[in-house]
Amino acid sequence: MNGFFITATDTDVGKTIVAGGIAGVLRARGYDVGVYKPVQSGHLAKHRDGDAARLKALSNVDDSVEEICPYAAVEPLAPVLALNRSGQQVTLQDLRHHYERLAKKHDVMLVEGAGGLAVPYVEDGLVVDAAVMFGLPIIIVARPNLGTVNHTLLTISYAKRHGLQVAGVILSDYQKDIAGIAEQTNPAMIEQYSGVPVLGVIPHIENPRSREHVISVVEQSIEWSKLGKFQIKERGMKDESSSNRLESIGARRRPRI
Repeated sequence: MNGFFITATDTDVGKTIVAGGIAGVLRARGYDVGVYKPVQSGHLAKHRDGDAARLKALSNVDDSVEEICPYAAVEPLAPVLALNRSGQQVTLQDLRHHYERLAKKHDVMLVEGAGGLAVPYVEDGLVVDAAVMFGLPIIIVARPNLGTVNHTLLTISYAKRHGLQVAGVILSDYQKDIAGIAEQTNPAMIEQYSGVPVLGVIPHIENPRSREHVISVVEQSIEWSKLGKFQIKERGMKDESSSNRLESIGARRRPRI
């Protein structure tokens, strides 16, 4: 299976914008992409403000919100705690079961985790255990401001210790008007000290409910050529042509930071 597991250095960093935005860009370019948010806390699956509903809207998939997010709880707590308090006991195999059903419908899957990799997720595992189970390379979403180098390096180190392949880092919600030296130099420092590429810096999005605007910003902010080696392709597509198509996505001029 092709795709990526989208994680972050913390909660409320911008994973849904990144996952939904990437899915929307790839689908607009002809890729059959599905999105999956295994567990959601803070909103029920159908709630318009929840990650699952936003993923569906941004990606424009036909799958139901319940397929995208099979397990949800209202309380904004660590997922396993929120699930337990709502009377649900969920295991990694439950997540795998729903993933495999959804993955049969698509060539490429983008899976969004919850918070960071060490978040207590289900009865028998953390988020990192789910990422290992899905076997997808991960994209780490991080804040652009002071402190993010430490948080990002720790997340990368933790991921690698668990055998995960880190595709890259995306910094989210960069605000040029208030950015200082830290924000300007963090991408290069992350690459220098981790050896992992920074795939892009997504600026602050004024209207995150505008699908067209989000897709446009994400498309212009990511260096798609850096993802070409992961051979995101449709069934029957040769690897070489897949890489060329993916690299061509970033042909438009990206905004400077």
